[in-house]
Amino acid sequence: MSTLGRQGRDGVLVIDMQVGVLRDCQDRDAVLGRTAVLVERARAAGKPVIWIQHEGAGLDRDSDAWRLAEPLSPAEGEPVVAKTFRDAFAATALEQTLARLGVDHLIVAGAQSDFCVRATTQRAAAEGYDVTLVADCHTTEDAEHDGVRIGAAQIVAHNNLWLSTLRYPGQSFATVKHDEVA
Repeated sequence: MSTLGRQGRDGVLVIDMQVGVLRDCQDRDAVLGRTAVLVERARAAGKPVIWIQHEGAGLDRDSDAWRLAEPLSPAEGEPVVAKTFRDAFAATALEQTLARLGVDHLIVAGAQSDFCVRATTQRAAAEGYDVTLVADCHTTEDAEHDGVRIGAAQIVAHNNLWLSTLRYPGQSFATVKHDEVA
């Protein structure tokens, strides 16, 4: 149970599943397909779906790169939160949106696993939200740091491991596949 003192309501948070963000991501089409299934299941269950879209260099609002990748699309009335930082809580209305919806358990899908997904899930945990990272609904691309090549599959696996072992008092964290999300 979260430490926010809310009703324990689930909400699906879809982070940066945009054409320009996903361009070189591992398993892109399969991740998009699984995320679409997750979103439809949430809608059928009456759970809110909140969309996050990054804006900035190369992701100008209303450009092709900025648009959500098919087959994803917000339904009428679903909130879309624009962000300019990796952390979707930073300088946005995300927290107010979640409060208005009564959401205190975030079910997270998105891109890039090692940047925006990680920053947002880490912040959500620190703010008192329960977090479930959908293990097969987030992706990234290969990276290199200080001459060390890190494959996208390793990054995804590491983020799944990190969240599944995270502990805060009074909160729950999990990593599950899209078809196992309750």
